[in-house]
Amino acid sequence: MPGHHHTTGAPHPVEHRVLDPATGAVVATVPATTPEQVDAAVGRAAAAQRGWAAAAPADRARLLRRFAAVVDEHTEELAGLEVRQAGHTIGNARWEAGNVRDLLDYAAGGVERLTGAQIPVPGGIDVTFLEPLGVVGVIAPWNFPMPVAAWGSAPALAAGNAVLLKPAETTPLTALRLAELALEAGLPEHLFQVLPGAGPVTGDALVTHPGVAKIVFTGSTAVGTSIMAKCATAVKRVTLELGGKSPNIVFADADLERAAAAAPMSFLDNAGQDCCARTRLLVQRDVYDRFLALLEPAIAAVTVGDPADEATEMGPLISAGHRERVRSYVPEDAPALRGSAPEGPGFWYPPTVLTGLAPDAPAATEEVFGPVAAVLPFTDEEDAVRLANATPYGLSGSLWTRDVGRALRVSRAVAAGNLSVNSHSSVRYWTPFGGYKRSGIGRELGPGALAAFTETKNVFISTED
Repeated sequence: MPGHHHTTGAPHPVEHRVLDPATGAVVATVPATTPEQVDAAVGRAAAAQRGWAAAAPADRARLLRRFAAVVDEHTEELAGLEVRQAGHTIGNARWEAGNVRDLLDYAAGGVERLTGAQIPVPGGIDVTFLEPLGVVGVIAPWNFPMPVAAWGSAPALAAGNAVLLKPAETTPLTALRLAELALEAGLPEHLFQVLPGAGPVTGDALVTHPGVAKIVFTGSTAVGTSIMAKCATAVKRVTLELGGKSPNIVFADADLERAAAAAPMSFLDNAGQDCCARTRLLVQRDVYDRFLALLEPAIAAVTVGDPADEATEMGPLISAGHRERVRSYVPEDAPALRGSAPEGPGFWYPPTVLTGLAPDAPAATEEVFGPVAAVLPFTDEEDAVRLANATPYGLSGSLWTRDVGRALRVSRAVAAGNLSVNSHSSVRYWTPFGGYKRSGIGRELGPGALAAFTETKNVFISTED
C-alpha cells in the first residue's frame, strides 16, 4: 500500500504542515527531525533495546498486550486523527486503528513461541537461537499511516528490537499519538520513537545510520530501489513493500452480478491510494458488454464526500499535487464510466473507469494511485494470465470464476504475492503479505513476521571427552 515520496533540490523545512485533504485546512504543524536528532534517537533506542531484549518473554508479551488494549481504548481518537490528516473514511479509519490493536496482540502471542531448534549432529549437540537485530527503522507511507506503521513495528518489538518510526511528512499525527500510547501502556522509554520529517533528510539519516540494523519501507518503487541501494553498502537488511498494478480477472462463468457489485471498492477504497487496488479490470470478451452494463450503475452509486460522514464510501486524495498527477493519466476524450465527486475545497477526484484504452496505455500499465481503473478484454485463460503478468509489478489481484480447477491454475500462474478468488481481500494480519517482481522484497504479517526481525545463531556443543 505504498505512498509516494518525492525528492527535490529545494531546502527542506524545519517543520511540516499537516493538511486536511477534505478541506485543505491546516490541521497541525509538526517539527522535522534533523539528522543530528536521528543520531541521538538511535543511541537512546540502542540502550533501551538491550534492556528490552533481556526482559523475560512473558513480560514483553504482557506489555505488548497492554499496548494493544490502550490502542483499543483510543480507537475513536486515532480514527478521528486519521480522518483529518489522511482523508480516510471514518469506517476505514476505525478498521485501521483496530488493525494496529490486533497486530500488537497477535505479535505478543508470538513472543514466547519465538524459539530455535535442536539439530541432530554427530559428536555433540547443535542448537539455534533467534536473536533480535537491535534497532529497526520503519518508514511508513501516507496512504495507510497507522496499519503499515504497526506492520513493521509490532513484530520488531515482539522479537526484542527497538523501533524508530518515520511517518510520511503529510501524515505524522497518528504515529506520534501511538508513541504516546506506548509509554502510557508501560513500554520502556525510547524503545519506540517516532521521528517526523522529510524522506530525503530524516529518512535518509535513518537508512544510512550504522546503528540501524534493518529498514522496513513501504512506498514507491523508485524510492524503494534507492533505499535498497543505500542499505546494500552496509549489507543492511531490508523489507520493501512497493508499487502495484493489480488485476481483477473476470471469467465468463463467474457470478457477474456479484463481481460487478464488488469491483468498485476493489480500486476505490482509500480513493484508490492503495498498491493492492485492482486497477486493471480484465474481463472475458464473451461477457465484456454485460459486465460493463452491470458496472456502470455500481460506479455511479459510490458515495464520495465528507470522510467523517458514516455513509461516505470514498474520500479525497491526499493533496492537490497528487490530484494533478492522477488527472494526468486520464485522457480528456477517453470513453469512461464516471462517478461524482464534491466541488469546492479539498482534493477530490471522481471514480473513473476507462473503457477504451490500449493494453499498453499508461493508465493501464502504470500505478496511477488514484480512483482510476482500466477495463481490458481477454479471450481465454491463457490470454488472461498473459495480460495479468504484463506488468513489472506483482503485489495482489483477484479472479472471479465458478471453476475450482481454473481458480487454482490461474492463481498459480499469476505472478503476485497475494491473490483472492471471488473476493478482493488482500490483507489479514495472520497471513503473509508481500509482492513479486518490483512490488517488493520480503513478507510482512503472518506467522513468520517475528522471525524476520531476528538473526539465527547456530551453536555446536561437543560431547566428546
